Amino acid sequence: MNNQWQINNVLDEWTCPSEIGKVIQGNVFTLEQYLLVEETYIDTIMVFLKEAELQTLRVIQVSDRSISQEDQHSVLYEQEFSQILIQEDGVYNTDEIRTICKMILRNYADCQLYAKDHFFVHFGWDYYMFIGSSHDSYQAIEFARSKNLSVEECISPYYYEEKDVTRSIEWSEVDAEVAIVIAEEEIRDVTIWEYRNVLGLSEEHPVFGYFRITQAHQEFFQSKINHTLDFTKYRYGLHASC
Repeated sequence: MNNQWQINNVLDEWTCPSEIGKVIQGNVFTLEQYLLVEETYIDTIMVFLKEAELQTLRVIQVSDRSISQEDQHSVLYEQEFSQILIQEDGVYNTDEIRTICKMILRNYADCQLYAKDHFFVHFGWDYYMFIGSSHDSYQAIEFARSKNLSVEECISPYYYEEKDVTRSIEWSEVDAEVAIVIAEEEIRDVTIWEYRNVLGLSEEHPVFGYFRITQAHQEFFQSKINHTLDFTKYRYGLHASC
């Protein structure tokens, strides 16, 4: 995707909502200040979407992250966070996208938003956001800059192409309290279509990230690797990365 931009807030020195209440450059960073910037980020995404003529996005690379009771007592928690189920390969409308982006920015969720070959939103460290679009997005760029956001052409550090992806089966001990990968084996000569079929993914899913492998997948993956799958000893996953 040729059109990619890095977007960030240049007026303040804070980099995470966890800094609310702290003194930054001699002033207390307030919840109200944070919410204004967050709203600007999300409004910017919406303008990019509108210019790209998209009303839905697919969610990929969802990390397991539950909302604890402690989280629910935070000033950043909103009831709608518990009412939306963020699922791998799920498709969400603009209202739901607003909620999901809010959750990501507040560290309640971790995923990417995606429309194959047309659009993506990646959230990085230090409150950086990366947007890619098949459109030039002149209006969206102008909108972001009018809201005091920095917009620079930049290839997202989270962007990849299929030709650069390596996929491996990795495993850890099934009884381990912490799942530490003890070994892995690369898989070769398997098409992305085969992965989508066996994992039950849509035709748009890039099969990038981590996917739990169960006994239901055993026949397919056993035919692709030398290691003998043993679900009584190990938990398995397909790891796709660059």
